Amino acid sequence: MAHQKEIALNVVRTLQKAGYTALFAGGCVRDELLGRTPKDYDVATDAYPEEVENLFPKTIPLGKAFGVIAVIDGKETVEVATFREELGTLDGRHPESIQFSAAKEDALRRDFTINGIFYDPIKDQLHDYIHGQRDLKKQIITAIGNPEERFRDDHLRMLRAIRFTHNLGFSLDPKTEAAIRSMAHLIKKISAERIEAELTRILTDSPKPGDALQHLHDVGLLEHILPEIIPMIGQKQPPQFHPEGDVFEHTVLMLNLMNETPKETTYTPRELAYTLLLHDVGKPPTATIGPGTDGKPRIRFDGHAQVGANMAEKILTDLKFPNKEKKHIVEAIRGHMRFMDVQNMRISTLRKMIGAETFDLEMELHRLDCLGSHAMLDNYNFVRSYQTEMANEPILPEPWISGHDLIALGIKEGQQIGKILKEAYNAQMENRFASREKLLEWIKTKT
Repeated sequence: MAHQKEIALNVVRTLQKAGYTALFAGGCVRDELLGRTPKDYDVATDAYPEEVENLFPKTIPLGKAFGVIAVIDGKETVEVATFREELGTLDGRHPESIQFSAAKEDALRRDFTINGIFYDPIKDQLHDYIHGQRDLKKQIITAIGNPEERFRDDHLRMLRAIRFTHNLGFSLDPKTEAAIRSMAHLIKKISAERIEAELTRILTDSPKPGDALQHLHDVGLLEHILPEIIPMIGQKQPPQFHPEGDVFEHTVLMLNLMNETPKETTYTPRELAYTLLLHDVGKPPTATIGPGTDGKPRIRFDGHAQVGANMAEKILTDLKFPNKEKKHIVEAIRGHMRFMDVQNMRISTLRKMIGAETFDLEMELHRLDCLGSHAMLDNYNFVRSYQTEMANEPILPEPWISGHDLIALGIKEGQQIGKILKEAYNAQMENRFASREKLLEWIKTKT
């Protein structure tokens, strides 16, 4: 990121030498004032797009109609935006038209005060027209000017308000929050891709993503972006297994524990976040009263893992999730109840579970599921212990027996071959035979 900052500094320097105003803008200024490392650097200027293009050898008209030009230097890109005012709203996301302006007018059309500060890195001078520094010190997210107007201009800003509040650990200005409550239904006009991007950052970048989820519900946004979650609120669970409360409270607790997850994983933070969020979404539609292990009636959720997997697949499809991540999440949700049986599983079944592509994700889901409820990790520790025992051999070895071997034994192609191959592989993994030859002898006795 230091390299990109140097390139952004060079962009500012070049623009200023040409006689234009050029300043760092938005999130990079906010993050540097907070002592955080910016993800990228943006430049705002009074130079028109064509003038920016003339000053730099390689540019892309990223959003030229809105005054945004990307300056390319090697593998780095710095967005350069002409100061502008936005007039009217076209679709709750984009303005009807713009007109180029000066820095103050540009600051007044931005979303939140902490994002409206400009910084001149050459003169080491801040330009704050909207009390952004004050709100940074107060650690509060406040809409610039009239919050209803800010959210009417761009409905996605309501989700961004929750994101900044919880990513930064700030509080939300009461007037800004009140505006979100009254306008929350408008979020339905925003595309699924935009909602997913903001929701993902809320869940993966917040120190306590469960609290952020609760906040989304409190302001009325959750029911419009994920209506399937709402029935989880108030859905009671058997207290002997879930002393923490209802299904939603359980999910909030698990999400809040997510940042204690090991950093080296085979799954992405997004995969884990949505797996936790949706793992029990199938409980409300499957809730019944039936006998427990003691014969007494209790709340049951028979089949909720499969129902939840089906629901999760639809939710993630609607959110335009990548197919690979969607598949991993759905598979983890579908299999999450099988950990109840690991200590009684056949060795072959256990090894197949451990060898599955989604196993690490399933293990972390199980661990957090336990910690967010009864806190008993017996099954988790059993599986980890078995993994340690198996550390020096492949968990899923190459099969000793192939279809060609069975055909050579005179077995006709068809379902019987598949059945025998499965039995043979299970026997191999359970160490029931010392060699391939012994296994073949056993197969001959079965045909």
